[in-house]
Amino acid sequence: MKTSAFTSVALLLVLLAGCRAKPQESAAPQLRDFPYPTVPAVYVDPDERREWILDHFWDAFLAGDGLCDTSAVLGVRRSDVEGQVALFAQELEQLPLPEAQKKMRRFFSQVEERQAADTASHVFLLMEEIVSRYLYDPNSPVRNEDLYLPYVEGLAVSRFTREEARPGYVYEARMCALAPVGSVAPDFRFKDARGRTRRLHDVQARTILLFFSNPGCYACLDIINTLEAVPGIRDRIARGDFAVVNVYIDEDLAAWRAYEPNYPRDWLCGYDPDGLVRSDRIYNVRAIPSLYLLDGQKRILMKDAPVERVVSWLQNQQNQ
Repeated sequence: MKTSAFTSVALLLVLLAGCRAKPQESAAPQLRDFPYPTVPAVYVDPDERREWILDHFWDAFLAGDGLCDTSAVLGVRRSDVEGQVALFAQELEQLPLPEAQKKMRRFFSQVEERQAADTASHVFLLMEEIVSRYLYDPNSPVRNEDLYLPYVEGLAVSRFTREEARPGYVYEARMCALAPVGSVAPDFRFKDARGRTRRLHDVQARTILLFFSNPGCYACLDIINTLEAVPGIRDRIARGDFAVVNVYIDEDLAAWRAYEPNYPRDWLCGYDPDGLVRSDRIYNVRAIPSLYLLDGQKRILMKDAPVERVVSWLQNQQNQ
């Protein structure tokens, strides 16, 4: 389990500039540290203190003032603000999803309120960029569509959203709502190299990894090698404790058939003959590779998860 200590997380992503102009001065402005909330002494239970911190995580920052230029926002270094967005998301992941989404929705409302109070601050635009890149970019190590959903739903309707960006956010909100964590994974059929048809819901195992991949994809190969290196993974597959359903969803079947013998022989490998997955009607596969972790009843445990998170979960299960 991730630690609940509130320490800064260093993640480097390019942020857009465009904040209010900095006054002319000879010396660099004094920047402040990110203002963490001070928990009232009445909260002594660790869970209650953690709950209070998450509810008030952004209060002092968004109530503050200061310069906003290419290096700072509201007097706090941009890199620090980025780190706090990542940390906030990581902490929310420890909560039940409805509660986490509620807190993310409140965060969006706070950003809107600050923008309304000071339209020159560009806080709304800054957070729009940071949250989108951290929670929705396929290359982000903390991407989480279910946490991004309440924020992008706000972006889709907010009066502060740029009109040229609004249709994109409406589409993203619709896509993020597909196949949420906790729901039953949508069923579909896939065919193997011998032409046999199977269905996802017919696969029997205590845990199932649904792996959308492409032949010759270097990132896919890294995932294959990482999974194959998990201690005891082949024994777990042989016992029926674990199964990998590796599905190709694009159209070059000749390339897939030529590459298919390279996949592990104890995996269930096939292609989507109906083009259902890539139709954007049941799954939101924005980039290849993409991983979904399912339980034995096909409920989604992880959605578009980094392989490191999947491996950590598998190892924790092994140790229980």
